[in-house]
This record gives sequence, structure tokens and C-alpha cells, in this order.
Amino acid sequence: MRVLLIAGGWSPEREISLRGAQSIEKAIRELGHQVTFFKLSEDLGALVKAAAEHDVAFINLHGAPGEDGLVQAILDRVGCPYQGSDAAGSFLALHKSAAKALFASAGLKTPTGMLITAMPAPGWKPDLPYPLFVKSNTGGSSLHLARAENDEELFAALREIFEAGSEALIESFVPGKEITCGVLGDKALAPILIVPKRRFFDFHDKYAGAAGAAEICPAPLPPDTTARIQEAALAAHRALGLSSYSRADFILTEEGDIYILEVNTLPGMTDVSLVPKEAAAAGMTYLELVDNLLHMALERRRA
Repeated sequence: MRVLLIAGGWSPEREISLRGAQSIEKAIRELGHQVTFFKLSEDLGALVKAAAEHDVAFINLHGAPGEDGLVQAILDRVGCPYQGSDAAGSFLALHKSAAKALFASAGLKTPTGMLITAMPAPGWKPDLPYPLFVKSNTGGSSLHLARAENDEELFAALREIFEAGSEALIESFVPGKEITCGVLGDKALAPILIVPKRRFFDFHDKYAGAAGAAEICPAPLPPDTTARIQEAALAAHRALGLSSYSRADFILTEEGDIYILEVNTLPGMTDVSLVPKEAAAAGMTYLELVDNLLHMALERRRA
């Protein structure tokens, strides 16, 4: 089988994408398939041509393009199947404010938030109490993520986001444990407890390896709490109309309430990333995980 492995792009997460694709490429070759490592660039015509020459695509992009649905829409038009969610689901998940609205409609708790589409005028104050979390509305990998304790910190975080050309999402702080939970096919995997080394799970903690956050899998939680988190991950997956796999991030409060933060439609795929760790806890090797995702892509074509 001819597999087009798409990585790179031009988002701030380009290097993370390329790094993860190396593990995927090795696995695809070990599975006995031909693989073309395609570094996505602004030349989208090259993507159209390459997709037409392959049997299936494996997308390993983070941020936009990739998680925004653009690449998926192109592959759909060319007739090249791919793992993961379609263009609509990808876009809805990446647009955090839209996703929050759909989560709420599905009965999921999510922190109170507000979408900011332009830099506020001096003297503006949010209608939310501090501390606040400020993030790019369409970013990932915890880039442009900050905790603001006052107006000065809030405006500094907003300036950084708007200078990068993004919208901003402001959310209330919800104290509790950070939990992430993957979905594979129609089943939720074992949740992971994230224990940040810093104040919260930021870019450094996510990618600093042994110097970063501790990731405990399975999360040491009571069985009923684990089941409720898994149910919430599946509910979020369905609320956005996702397929194949995803990973949802949560806050678990001391009272046992579960707040969903966001869903990643193209979760990291190095052999030590979160979803591969969860799959391993279920007895699935990294090679089997990649093979499953490729088969899900081909099933989409047959469907």
C-alpha cells in the first residue's frame, strides 16, 4: 500500500509535527507499506498531485493547516482517504469557542469563557474574575497559553495572541487535576493524569521530556471516576462529529466535577505521546495503533 505521510506545514507547531512523523514513518515501513514523507508547504498543488498518487494518507499536522480541516477537505476532493476526522469535525474542534458551545449543548461542563476577536481598548475589563486562562482560539500544543492574575498580565497575553494573528479565548480558572483521555474507534482509552512541573501544563511541560510534566497512565482514580471521564471523552468526540481517534483534555475538581477544556483531533503520535501511552495500557503496541488508524482510513473509503 502506498501511504502519503503528511507533516510540517507552516504553523508554529511545524517542528513538533515533523518530529512525530519520524516515528510514524518507521512504523509504516515496518508494517510493509511504501511511504512518502511529504513535508507540507504553501504549494498546495503539490499536495493535490501527491494525494492522487497514493492509496491512503496519514496526517500528522498540528495547528493550521491540518487541524483546521483544510488538508482533509483537499484529500476528500482528490479521493484519498485519511485517518482521523473529516474537515467539518476538525474545524469545529480547533475552533475552541465553537467546540465549547457544542460541548455545552451535549450536557458537558466547560469553564466559563468569552471569545475576544479584537484587541480590547485600554481600560477594558473582562466580566470574569481572576485568575483567568488566556489562549489562542485556534492554536494547539499549549502555544500562546497564559495564566493572568490581573489586568496587566491579561493585556500582555492578549497582545501576544493578536500579534500572532489569532483570536483569543478567555476562560475562568477551574482548580483541579489535569486529565486527558483518548478515544480510539468507538471506545475510550485509559485516562492519563498530568502532573505539571510548573503552574499548569504549558508548552514546556508538554515537550520537555523527563524535565516536563509527569504523565501517569492509567490515572490513579476510582473506577467510577475513570468511567465518567471516559464517557465524557466519548460524548465530546460525538458532539463534534469526530471519527477514528481524538484526545480530550479535562479538569477534575475535588468535588468530582469534570470540566472539558478542548479536544485534539490529531493528537501527538511519537511512541511516547499521550494516545500511544493510553493504547499501550490497553495492550496495543505502537505498530498496532498505526495499523489500526490506517485500516480506519481505508474503511472510510469503503463506506
